[in-house]
This record gives sequence, structure tokens and C-alpha cells, in this order.
Amino acid sequence: MRMVFVISAAIVLVMQSPGVAQVNAALSAANVAGVSTWKTISLGSFASPWALFDALDMAGVHVGDTAGEVLHRPAFTVSKVKTRLQLVILAAADLGFGERVSLAAFYARARQLGYELCPMELAAQLRLQYRDQPLGDILNIAMEPIATFEGELTSLSIANGGAGLMIVGQPMSAESVLDRATRFVFVRPQQIAQPLP
Repeated sequence: MRMVFVISAAIVLVMQSPGVAQVNAALSAANVAGVSTWKTISLGSFASPWALFDALDMAGVHVGDTAGEVLHRPAFTVSKVKTRLQLVILAAADLGFGERVSLAAFYARARQLGYELCPMELAAQLRLQYRDQPLGDILNIAMEPIATFEGELTSLSIANGGAGLMIVGQPMSAESVLDRATRFVFVRPQQIAQPLP
């Protein structure tokens, strides 16, 4: 339990206060378009969210309380079509932002450069398909935040906290302010494969 707390504290590089989005004007779409695909993963391999949850349990993945609540909300769905997604990892610094930026401005800039937010299923699928995550590593999933039962907007992250692989949730809204080094996983949309046979 102590290790989960340490990871949760490390993930919170986000503050709930207004941020100034200062963008480096010299950054061009070509600079960011050259970002290499980090990982390709498959979606649509589970018939229902419950089958996906069972797979997480069988794999020994720890799901934090807040993440578990988000994953069990009606808004969480799984794809009915088997597809492959190519993913990239971007930080606010990669998009030319200064010290801090709001989540809304960060997402808007990424979309302007051709990247997309991840589907809800991706956090759980990535956790199952990325088993060799380095110790201490944390990756935030670029996604539309999902409300908990109490209505708190929450986003998901995958981490290796030393006690095993995990999915954790943290408060996140459009007004959340990110440190420029916080890393997020995005989809490279033009690289989405056609549905698998």
C-alpha cells in the first residue's frame, strides 16, 4: 500500500490553478511530426469491460481505487472492432510550452499537430501489453477525463512502482496545470491500421 501512495504522489505533477500557455512560436508541425512511434497496441480483443477487468486481475495488475472507480463507470467502454493503434509519447516541452501549461492548451496544441486523444480502453490495454515498463516510470494517458461516482473528473496513468504494474487515477480537468516534463501517451491517427480480419 505504501508503494502505491508514493507512485500516486509522484504522478501529481498537476495543479488545479490557472496556467499560462506560453508556446515557442518557432516550433513547427514538421518538428513534432517527426516524433517516432513509441508502441503499437491492439484494441478490441475483449468482448466486454468485465472480460478486460478479469484479464487485468489474472495478470496481477494493481488497479488503484480511483482508477477502479473510473474503469467501472458506464462511460468506460471497449471497442467491438479489432484495430491497432500507433502511439507516441509527448510532453508539454515537446510542443513548445514553457514551464507550465493547462491541460486544455496542451491537448489543443497536440490535436492541432495531428495527434488524437486515446480511447478509454487504451489505459487498460496498454497496461496489459506493456509489461516491461521500467521501474519508477509513469505514463499519463491523453484522454477525456471521466467523472468518478462523486463527479470528480479523473484521468488514468500506468506506472511501475516497484510493487508491480499498476493503473492509477488522478484528478484531471481542462483547467489542470501540467509541468512541462509530464509525459502523455497520444494516438498518431494517420497511422491507425484498418480493422483486423
